[in-house]
Amino acid sequence: MVIDSPPKVSTSREIRLTAAQAVRENRLWQRHVAMARIGAIPGNGVNRQCLTHEDIRARALLISWAKARGYRVTVDDIANLFIRRAGLDDSAPPIVTGSHMDTQPAGGRFDGIYGVLAGLEALEALDDQGLQTQRPIEVVAWTNEEGSRFSPGAMGSAVFTGARLLEDCLPVTDLEGIRFESALHQTLNATPSLERVPFRRRLGAYIEAHIEQGPELEAKGLPVGIVTGIQGSRWFLVKVEGESAHAGTTSLRARKDAVRSAVNIISALQDMMHDGDDQVRFTVGRFDVTPNSPNTVAEEVMFSIDFRHPDAAVLETKAQRISEISKRFAGPCKATVVETFNRAPSAFGADIVGRLEQAAQDLDIGYQTMASGAFHDANFLSEVCPTAMLFVPCERGISHNPAENAKPEDLAAGTRVLTAALIDLAGTV
Repeated sequence: MVIDSPPKVSTSREIRLTAAQAVRENRLWQRHVAMARIGAIPGNGVNRQCLTHEDIRARALLISWAKARGYRVTVDDIANLFIRRAGLDDSAPPIVTGSHMDTQPAGGRFDGIYGVLAGLEALEALDDQGLQTQRPIEVVAWTNEEGSRFSPGAMGSAVFTGARLLEDCLPVTDLEGIRFESALHQTLNATPSLERVPFRRRLGAYIEAHIEQGPELEAKGLPVGIVTGIQGSRWFLVKVEGESAHAGTTSLRARKDAVRSAVNIISALQDMMHDGDDQVRFTVGRFDVTPNSPNTVAEEVMFSIDFRHPDAAVLETKAQRISEISKRFAGPCKATVVETFNRAPSAFGADIVGRLEQAAQDLDIGYQTMASGAFHDANFLSEVCPTAMLFVPCERGISHNPAENAKPEDLAAGTRVLTAALIDLAGTV
């Protein structure tokens, strides 16, 4: 797919500063507070997983804020939600910003939702200053970025860009056996009046704001990170089949213990993933045991693998060994490996990254350039339009955790940089 050239329109420094300075820190913070009440869990966390009742309620709140300002709200067939501020040339490909609203089961108040609310705040800042843009600007809330309920993640952006077919997502089930198709139908039916828009629409550019989910910015005392690219990611599901037996009467030698084999496999994979530069990211995040009884030898284990690296060659070489090692160390059991997700590293374009840097410089906001260790919807968008990201610090780098925290002033600083870059890309009269 051919990527469009970045829009050539631009604005004066004074207009960009005027728009950015209209960002209201308290309004942005209160929107985060309101969203965090939906799916709130102990410890200031949020459980608002994809296409749940909580997700539907959060969407309704976002739509109410958008409609109160007169923005056009649309949705596509995978429930990606779009908020559009019209441009003078409203037929031009829009400049898009946003992120996701779904969380991990024990997630935080800022992961994903910050990018959506920062985009909305940018639109409102333009309204507050009475500024018109040549191109339309849209805020998007992508469906199922996290992949915690329905795997893999980033379904919404993948389907929108054509990297994945909607038909392939529909049969996916969650741990309770609920199909993605059923949950999607329920979510779309909650907003029947919204206009449907097609996938693969032409976009002028895409910028995603997000918390860093790492400690680097906080450690350096910088409020903004300008992201130059995203490391590659490979996900696998490993099934280890053994045989259930009585824990008190079956000798160790005679057992086909799926847990023991799974532990051996994981240990061998960790050895294979060893990296002196500490760039490899290898995680076993889900470990399900059957029958999960304290006095029964396990007959089956299912565990997940999340493997990431910024170098495509390293990613491919090590990923190819996962199946072979799993089978070799399964012992008396049988190991089957299925790859569920595969994305190569992505590099963002120099022009759009440079515009974010210029915005930070114009606003005298400290920043550094950096790569993203976490996967984001921007990975898919980078294949269809000029794409970039910006990060703001999160306390101690903690994310996917109720303790996830960010400062109001940092959220506002990132939103000001975002606003200035959006108006630069969209152009003004």
